[in-house]
Amino acid sequence: MLAKGASSLSNAELIAILLRTGTEKRNALEIAQMLLNMAEGSLTKASRMSVDELCRIGGIGPGKAITIGAALELGKRLCSEAPDKTKIIIRQSADVYRELAPGMRGLHHEECWILYLARNNRVIAKERLSIGGQSETIVEVKSVIRRALDVRAASVIISHNHPSGDPHPGNADIKLTQNLKKALETFDISLLDHVIFADGSYYSFSDEMEYRI
Repeated sequence: MLAKGASSLSNAELIAILLRTGTEKRNALEIAQMLLNMAEGSLTKASRMSVDELCRIGGIGPGKAITIGAALELGKRLCSEAPDKTKIIIRQSADVYRELAPGMRGLHHEECWILYLARNNRVIAKERLSIGGQSETIVEVKSVIRRALDVRAASVIISHNHPSGDPHPGNADIKLTQNLKKALETFDISLLDHVIFADGSYYSFSDEMEYRI
């Protein structure tokens, strides 16, 4: 890593650095590869593994499991961090995906996030509205409107994740979108989109004809 940089190393080699040491039977690289094999080679799936699951791998105790979990969480936060929020312009659903999806990747529960936008679609604020269970999250429409008025937003975009891996909306998602759109219009605020994320894919209400906003 010192000679060629972190980008030259494989995922297993980077994890081995976090592990630092192996056991009498396996070195750190072999243990790292075992971890990746359990996660089917996916860092996203690895980030879903609990401390207890990681500790089932020979050579990984609670301390090393916490180190791995912390590193993967930092990676997720890095992906979702922007250098300057005041310069982010949302032009299409793909922009919403790039801005919000990294922070929700690999979650076992649903989270709902919202972007508050100025008239030129510049992001004024990005906030997490709620944390739910494995199949739903609760959104208080009044809270969204109150915050939108506080930051003088011209429009908002709502987004949440489906841990199931299927981004298509359910009845509750459709009803929420309709209710929120109607409520926001009362205050001359537009609901530009409702984007639902699943690992590696998303559904945009604005893009799809079926439930287009």
